[in-house]
Amino acid sequence: MPDVVVVGAGVVGAACAYYAARAGLDVLVVDRGAVAGGTTGAGEGNVLVSDKGPGPELDLALLSNRLWRDLAADGPDGGPDGGFEFEAKGGLVVAETDEVLEALTGLAGEQGVECVAVAAGELGDYEPHLAKGLAGGVFYPHDAQVQPMLAAARLIRRGAERFGHGALMLRTGVTVTGFLRDGDRVTGVTTSCGDILAGAVVNAAGTWGGEIAALAGVRVPILPRRGFILVTEPLAGPLIRHKVYTAGYVTAVASDSEGLETSAVVESTPSGPVLIGASRERVGFDRTISVPVLERLARQAVELFPALAAYRVIRAYCGFRPYCPDHLPVIGEDPRVPGLYHACGHEGAGIGLAPATGHLIARLLAGLDPDLDLAPFSPDRFPQEAS
Repeated sequence: MPDVVVVGAGVVGAACAYYAARAGLDVLVVDRGAVAGGTTGAGEGNVLVSDKGPGPELDLALLSNRLWRDLAADGPDGGPDGGFEFEAKGGLVVAETDEVLEALTGLAGEQGVECVAVAAGELGDYEPHLAKGLAGGVFYPHDAQVQPMLAAARLIRRGAERFGHGALMLRTGVTVTGFLRDGDRVTGVTTSCGDILAGAVVNAAGTWGGEIAALAGVRVPILPRRGFILVTEPLAGPLIRHKVYTAGYVTAVASDSEGLETSAVVESTPSGPVLIGASRERVGFDRTISVPVLERLARQAVELFPALAAYRVIRAYCGFRPYCPDHLPVIGEDPRVPGLYHACGHEGAGIGLAPATGHLIARLLAGLDPDLDLAPFSPDRFPQEAS
């Protein structure tokens, strides 16, 4: 009987399991698929502070940014990437017009995080291959990148190896079908492979977090928001030095629209290919490849980096961001169902926010006060009735 069952082996679930094991708890992670087989495996690996306005999500992002750096520095091989390709590359946000640049620099001033205003004539110092004619930008040195599948796998493996046999275990191919209870309190889960008793259950099911919550009889309104990513052939040299995106990406992240929105997000990877995003649309769990969306992403990327026109796209894939109506994740114990903790609904920021989420959940599980105010992320902040 583990102290904690974590439902979901994506990067958020892996972080919850790792930090709970580090706190001295015995943890079992269950997933109906493989490690990072859902949203995590379809992500770019963003660890961003630049795209968040002042408020609770930015506070969470700053904590998580520090924790990612600690995890990388504490890697098994002593290397700088932590075994999961951590790159402290920084992010350059660019504006096409003076009006957009004014809004972008205004946001940077409100955030209160380290950043550098970049004049139009200085953009080439950061990115020599960037298109000409841009109005300027803002550089965020704390923006970083990880390989998300490696990150999830390394966190689970590191927790299992470091904290002793039984402290962190993993079972894949296990579908959660319900909850065990003692009165109102959750005491475990029912699964396709039998019942599992536990002192607490963490819902880290990502885009499917709302379905897990519903099995406990509570409403957590998480919806899928589809996004595509293009992958180019490997480039011989580093064409792009940082994560680079247009100011429109910040607007798209904060949008409530169900329709298609795209904005250029371009970055290199250690293995050579360039990743190109980002699109957002709410179409349920439809995985149909949309050629018009891919064409738009490719065009926007070439407009930002004209040299990309000389390279081929070798594949494209899509994933589903776990979208909450107020754009904040759901983190904490559910007061409606004692013993059930939620760690889901991070939309496109789950990879970046995973360590902070896991750290905070682990403190709650260990009976400690969280070192960040969790009230804005409360699971019961939504009305129970369907909207």
